Amino acid sequence: MASQPSSSTKIKLAAAHSAPVYMSKSATLAKAINLIHAAARDGVSMLVFPETYVPGYPYFIECYPPLKQVAALAKYAEESVVVDEDLDGVVEACRTTGVSVVLGVSERMKGGYTCFNSQVFVAGGKGGGITGTHRKLQPTYVERIIWAQGDGSTLKTWKGMLGPEAADGKEKSWNVGGLACWEHTMLLARQALITQQEHVHAAAWPALSTMAGFEESADSQIEALMKCHALTAQCFVVAASNYVDETCLEWMKENIGEQGFVKRGGGWSAVIHPFCNVLAGPVTGEKEELVTAEVDLKDLGMVKIWVDADGHYSRPEILPFVWDKEAYWEAGTKNHELRVSGVKGGEEAEEA
Repeated sequence: MASQPSSSTKIKLAAAHSAPVYMSKSATLAKAINLIHAAARDGVSMLVFPETYVPGYPYFIECYPPLKQVAALAKYAEESVVVDEDLDGVVEACRTTGVSVVLGVSERMKGGYTCFNSQVFVAGGKGGGITGTHRKLQPTYVERIIWAQGDGSTLKTWKGMLGPEAADGKEKSWNVGGLACWEHTMLLARQALITQQEHVHAAAWPALSTMAGFEESADSQIEALMKCHALTAQCFVVAASNYVDETCLEWMKENIGEQGFVKRGGGWSAVIHPFCNVLAGPVTGEKEELVTAEVDLKDLGMVKIWVDADGHYSRPEILPFVWDKEAYWEAGTKNHELRVSGVKGGEEAEEA
């Protein structure tokens, strides 16, 4: 069987079933900080936020012709989060309260304009801070006009978020991973997290059931994917969704025009046991709620007696698994150096 963390503990997990202050980075970050403090008062150890909670999921990309969206897309990039610059308040709230957070954001590259659909992992407590960022590997459908593709370097689990202190006193021992929306249909992306002994999974979702054509199917899709990952990864799953409120619809109407493809409500938020029991929720519709459940991480050991996907159930001699862990976007990486050297090479050729 796969190795286990140093000891077991009972913790409270929570999903923020919440709507942002639409298209306002500053106001939504302030709301997120208030929710972190509310979670702390309820004894929550880790709080998971919906997909691109800051500055809100860009529902307008589903509703209007591309050329009508140009100004809205530019505004969305402006309101997107630069991780190194915009999250000091969230980090401080996590340090002060002891609550760890997985925050869904539209991330903008520092000093640039390219954006990603990201989850930022922030560890709580005195030694807390930003542990890492996952960037969605494949934006879905028209999401491709707003977000770039993430790379395999962020497809990982993060320590420091949950559990007792490790023996050296520096790092908490439970592994936390996450994916966004239909990224959960990418079986190999989920397998990558499984091979890193994921103990708790943070799943970020938008309000799919509010979109035309998804009214009758979205909640069933989310539930199926969440239960599937809970069982196949043998981990606890926290699924957090936003809902569409009137401020979102009004923003789209005032800034782009009338539309009939997205309505109010939606969302599906829950906490799920590795054996697929729904421990809290599901919560749906237009309401603000922290969906909380106390979980016993000892249960993971009892589940893995039956199925250990990173151990005796992996069969690596028959089903070998690898993925590209190369970082392609950041300064100092191979891809960045190739792009820079290409520019320099062109300049040298012109000079010659």
